[in-house]
Amino acid sequence: MTERRTPPSSSVREQRGRGPAAVDVRGWVGGIRLSGFMVIMLSLVVLGAWVLVPTLGTYLDQKQRIAALEHSVHVTQQKIDDLKAERARWNDPAYITAQARERLFYVKPGEVVYLIDNDIDAAAQPKEQAPVSDTPQQRSSDWAAQLLRSVTGAGLAQTAAGTAAH
Repeated sequence: MTERRTPPSSSVREQRGRGPAAVDVRGWVGGIRLSGFMVIMLSLVVLGAWVLVPTLGTYLDQKQRIAALEHSVHVTQQKIDDLKAERARWNDPAYITAQARERLFYVKPGEVVYLIDNDIDAAAQPKEQAPVSDTPQQRSSDWAAQLLRSVTGAGLAQTAAGTAAH
């Protein structure tokens, strides 16, 4: 058996030196032969895709909704568990007593309670201000310049004045 080769055409020989060969689309499309069975099968594939794509989108949308609702159920169940635990704490007499003492300042008979109104350190308290006079006083400074200095000084300050860390 001898293999028979046809010599390349002159157009192909010319294109080899120029770069990628151009494809003759008319020749390629003309070589496709469609049978009736192939047309029916191709139309069934297209029809199936046309029917399944919206169904698949609906399926994915429903899966996302189900996941969101399951998360919502999980969060709600956690809230229910927290409320049940709090209800169990309120059934404990020791917890009720502690809450009454802390929130409402209840005491047992015979106990003495000391409430401290002002427990701020004396060094952290603001300095006393001079008493306010009833008569207006005349100042010799320009109020606009004073306002501008105050605003820029407050904006450029590194730390707030008069704050105390506790």
